[in-house]
Amino acid sequence: QVQLMESGGGLVQAGGSLRLSCAASGSIPNRNVMGWHRQAPGKERELVADISSFGPTNYADSVKGRFTISRDNAKTTVYLQMNSLKPEDTAVYYCNFRFYERGRFDYWGQGTQVTVSS
Repeated sequence: QVQLMESGGGLVQAGGSLRLSCAASGSIPNRNVMGWHRQAPGKERELVADISSFGPTNYADSVKGRFTISRDNAKTTVYLQMNSLKPEDTAVYYCNFRFYERGRFDYWGQGTQVTVSS
């Protein structure tokens, strides 16, 4: 089992910045991917960015150049630095932890609200 603890989020004006953090604990496989997804009202959940335990990152086109995902040296905490925020970034952001071992396993955080006012 993997537990995820999210922090960050809140209300910010357009053009501002926020930083999300997600700490994983429990039985953590060495090879894994941590990332953030978001879901706006009336829309499907979508990938924002993720980063593997070996470094490669992946970003949604809508956030490239504005958001940066990183992990700490222990590889158990993932950060999402969000700059130049736009009202369309408003959503509930969910931390995701996944690994593959004879199948795919996903764990999700409880979600944190990010609201960007215009």
